[in-house]
This record gives sequence, C-alpha cells and structure tokens, in this order.
Amino acid sequence: MNRRRTVTALLVLLVLLAGCGGSAGGAQVSSGGGADSAAVAETSVEADRAADGGDGGGDAAATDGAAATGRSIIRTGEVRLRVDDYEAARANLTAAVEARGGYVSDSAKQVHDRDEESWASGRVVLRVPAENFSETMTTVENEGRVLESSTSTQDVTDQVVDLQARLENLRAERERLRTLYERANDTEDVLAVERRLSEVQTEIERTEARLQNLQRRVAYSTITVEMTEPRPDRPAPDQWYDTPVLAAFLDSVHGVGVVLRATVVAAAYAAPYLLVFLTPFAVGGGLLYRYRNRLLGRGGDEE
Repeated sequence: MNRRRTVTALLVLLVLLAGCGGSAGGAQVSSGGGADSAAVAETSVEADRAADGGDGGGDAAATDGAAATGRSIIRTGEVRLRVDDYEAARANLTAAVEARGGYVSDSAKQVHDRDEESWASGRVVLRVPAENFSETMTTVENEGRVLESSTSTQDVTDQVVDLQARLENLRAERERLRTLYERANDTEDVLAVERRLSEVQTEIERTEARLQNLQRRVAYSTITVEMTEPRPDRPAPDQWYDTPVLAAFLDSVHGVGVVLRATVVAAAYAAPYLLVFLTPFAVGGGLLYRYRNRLLGRGGDEE
C-alpha cells in the first residue's frame, strides 16, 4: 500500500512538473540563451550548407550575419511578370532554381481563349536555399517584364528556441514516465502512467513537426512567381512621346485628311435632308419678304 501511494505521488508530481516546465520554458531559455541560440544558429547554418554547396554572393553574407547573431530568418519573395512565352519562362526558372540547389514546390497554369486567339498565365512557387535568395530573385526578374516585385523577412528565432526548449522538457518527462512505468505494479497506476505517456508522446511528435517546419522554411526561402503572356487582342501600347518625329507628322497629316474626308461624307449624307426640310422655309421666307416689301411700298405711295 505504501508503495502504491509512492507511485501515485510520483505520478502527480511528474504531471505538475511537466506543467511548470512547459510554462517556464521561456525562463529556461533566458537563463541558457547563449547556448540554445548558438545551437539553433548552428543547426540552421548546417541545414543551409547541406542544401546548397554553391556560392551565395550577397545572400551568403546575409546568412553569415544571421548565424553570427543567432537569428533564424524566413525570407519570401513575390514577383509578377509579363513574359512572351509562358512555357519557356517556366522551364528557364525551373532550371535556374535547380542549379542553385532548389526545386519547384508548386505550379499552376491557365490557358485563355477568345476569338480564336489564346494566351497562357500561371504561377510557380520556387524553394531555394536561403543563401541564394537574392541571386534567384534577380534571375526571376530578368526573365520578363516586371509588373510587381516584393520581398519580406520574418524572424522566428524565438519560436525555434521555445520549441526546442519545450521538446527537451517533453523528452525528459517521457524518460521519467518510462522509469515510473517499469516500477509500477498496480494496474491502476500502470494505466495512469500509460495514459500520460501517450499524451506526452503525442505532444512530442507535434512539437517536432512544428520545429521541422520552421527549420525547413528558414533553410529554404520561398519565391512565388506569377507569369502571364500578353493578350493577342490587346497589344502593349507604346508611349506617345516615343514616336519618331516624321512618323508623328505623317500621322497628323493622315488625321487631317481623315477629318476632311469625314466632313465631306457627312455633308453628302446631310444634303438631301437639308434640301427637303429647308426648301419650304426658304420659299416661305422669300414670299414673306416680298409681301412685306409690297406693304411697305403701298404705305409710301399713300403718304
């Protein structure tokens, strides 16, 4: 009976310690922040180096700077392009990102039809090692006419460190529960330990998945590229001031001729209507004028 009470008391103590350990994970990280941050930075840098052995140019310096400060940075970019040939542009981007140790994680394409003409548009999502982010962005922007381009960064260092601290606490609790399970003899105590052990194992798997997801996003930057071909029925207009002087003069002369020709044609269309509707007014006006003059002439004779 005393042994059963001891096992029960130890189980309750483990549960209480687990709760306190989870809530105090941030405090543990603060007290040992230097070692944990260095470990996170080293893990991130090693993942980046394993993902790509090439030179990163400016990105390598940025990655080294992040590692030196112990930061975990997620980099993302978005680009909208006007391209002449969608398939050729997609193939070029795929080859470029694969040459830098990356890959295409997602793609979508649409073909638009109108008046027996067609054009394509779509989206590709590129994943590239973080040290090659800026170089890949430049390659993407050179693939066509840039309509819009943006980049952003997200510092997830605190999240990574917190998850690592929580994972360490959960694994320690799992080991204590396993030891307690081996020592438990009572059926009720065994079931209680098994239940808690299952909960801890589930939480460990969830925490590991979240940590791995963050580390993958830190190691591989994401570039989303939206591309579209020009519509055949909507040619891209040039700026009016880019027109050559002689061409502008000839266009103006042509415009004057068009206006004059349109005026003559409009007059030809209007002439029959004017003849029909204005003739009665003209005749009536002439008769009225003659009648008025006759009246005025009679008035002068009487005087």
